[in-house]
Amino acid sequence: MKLPQLIANDPWLKPFAGNIVMRQINASTKKEELFKGKVSGFATGHLYFGLHKQNDGWVVREWAPNATKIYLIGECNNWMEEEAYSFKPAGNGNWQLELKKGQLKHKDLYALSVYWEGGSGKRVPAWATRVVQDEKTLIFNAQVWQPEESYLWKNAAFKRGNTPPLIYEAHIGMAGEEEYVHTYDEFRQQMLPRIKENGYNTIQLMAIPEHPYYGSFGYHVSSFFAPSSRFGTPEELKQLIDEAHGMGIAVIMDLVHSHAVKNEVEGLGKYDGTQYQFFHEGAKGEHPAWDSYCFNYDKPEVVHFLLSNIKYWLEEFRFDGFRFDGVTSMLYFDHGLGKAFTQYEDYFDVNVDDEAITYFILANELIHEVNPNALSIAEDMSGMPGLATTVENGGLGFDYRMAMGVPDYWIKIIKELSDDDWDVGTIFYELTSKRMDEKVVSYAESHDQALVGDKTIIFRLIDKEMYFSMRKDQTNLTVERGIALHKMIRLATLGAAGGAYLNFMGNEFGHPEWIDFPREGNGWSYKHARRIWSIAEDPELKFHWLYDFDKDMVNFVAKENLLVTPSVDLVFENKPDKVFAFHRGRFLFVFNFNPSQSFTDYGIPLGAGKYKVTLNTDSGYYGGQDRVDESITYYTLPLRGADSQHYLKLYLPARTAIVLERFEIQKMK
Repeated sequence: MKLPQLIANDPWLKPFAGNIVMRQINASTKKEELFKGKVSGFATGHLYFGLHKQNDGWVVREWAPNATKIYLIGECNNWMEEEAYSFKPAGNGNWQLELKKGQLKHKDLYALSVYWEGGSGKRVPAWATRVVQDEKTLIFNAQVWQPEESYLWKNAAFKRGNTPPLIYEAHIGMAGEEEYVHTYDEFRQQMLPRIKENGYNTIQLMAIPEHPYYGSFGYHVSSFFAPSSRFGTPEELKQLIDEAHGMGIAVIMDLVHSHAVKNEVEGLGKYDGTQYQFFHEGAKGEHPAWDSYCFNYDKPEVVHFLLSNIKYWLEEFRFDGFRFDGVTSMLYFDHGLGKAFTQYEDYFDVNVDDEAITYFILANELIHEVNPNALSIAEDMSGMPGLATTVENGGLGFDYRMAMGVPDYWIKIIKELSDDDWDVGTIFYELTSKRMDEKVVSYAESHDQALVGDKTIIFRLIDKEMYFSMRKDQTNLTVERGIALHKMIRLATLGAAGGAYLNFMGNEFGHPEWIDFPREGNGWSYKHARRIWSIAEDPELKFHWLYDFDKDMVNFVAKENLLVTPSVDLVFENKPDKVFAFHRGRFLFVFNFNPSQSFTDYGIPLGAGKYKVTLNTDSGYYGGQDRVDESITYYTLPLRGADSQHYLKLYLPARTAIVLERFEIQKMK
């Protein structure tokens, strides 16, 4: 038997060859069980279930195998159970209702009244594509959404290119400065130009599927096919994506298929009176840390529901892919809670959920069938081998995995070590440590580090001083240190990124406020559920320095397409001096993390060449002290004769990073 390429790439996986091959066999078996042909032909539930307009009226279909009776109730019948709105069994646990033209109209509110043995309850339809909440009663209902004219795409031909993703992670509701829930339209008008100008080529939108609790950050989903109405209409979301495409920006979605909110009226919890309809029964079906239900990935109807959900977002809204949330929770029966994953056995023992692995293989195959240019990113902290390797090579088919160890490492050394104890060798290792057959999304911090209860990098570095000492005419050593390290940390992370980079909105300029959504504990305040852009744009404030640096850094990487070059080659490291340098393509990155010592004529061993400064964290334009001469050309010099080791002699100020472009020296003819 020929072993998958994944094992050839990593011989330590050979003892687990059977497990890895079984992944492929299980996926093939599941495909044979569920459908013939392509996955995309199976993932069409959204075209059958739910509410659909027909020439002579409407048809509504739902899957509720434990139900004994179902009525459609709503504004159309004064919320009364009427025989004219009674569903008929359609076989295989499905129910169907046909209505005449005048029985429903655009914007009507409706729901289901579901009966089962021993009980009944109101339910928002599982396949509803529009769900709204009454501002006074806070009650959720489905809404008929059938505007006279469908949205006309202006940039229908857009295709995400092969350019490595530079991802701007964003949340629609808190993207504005005012203290309220912001909209798709506001994001489109105010944020898209900003993101484009700042060099990012991909937007990752959080909290798009409807969720009953705003403060859940969108991770407790109730209606999987309904874009959140608190931000606007489906057409407004489509226009946002369409205009982003017109700017050459891809838009991906945070996809939550790892669990679902327990809510029973507006969610999938006990939808037909049973927990086991969509989820595992008993303790296996409940996430102990998230207070939510866990899907049963072995059940054909559940796989159909979730795969159809993927295809729906790709085709109806033209999203360019997904960042799968909570992958670790799906991969392991114990959800990876409190587990260190220190040995390969941890990835192949009885704790691994093979049904979830099969689901991932099918999901990734579907994504790339529907859109070969789409992105598929896994958020996994366990480090499962092969997660971001092709299925053909023995993997699960994700394009990228999140480099979750990188932000954890930055936080650890900022919290636990003095500047004198930072080890540049370990820094480089942590930034570049990944499986060679996988690409990763590197990031210094994401939304996780910005949430209340945690701290962003800038908050850890500067703390309360950001409230008192951020005017440019104020001298403060704590702030100076924080700004210098903030720039260096981000440059090192992006420069050594394993194929892609991510930033959460506002973190690029050192946003001074944590994220805390309206809740009972803060008096339902929106004060911390927003982004204060004015401080980044105020030329009198130091936030402006960080904003300008991030803009130039990202645009430099985008212009040079730097992340296409996979190899990040260590050139030099001196742990006592806290200096290290690496090459990426023709660019040399040099870092001096020494907190107090600057070095004159510091020699970096290189081949013969000449260099020009491309980016310099010590530039006065970014709040530095302008100690590096950016105007001259730097030549390598031989130690002795022309054939001896050459050195690039640089002035390296303390807490400074420099990027230099290498040019070939023309030889004399």
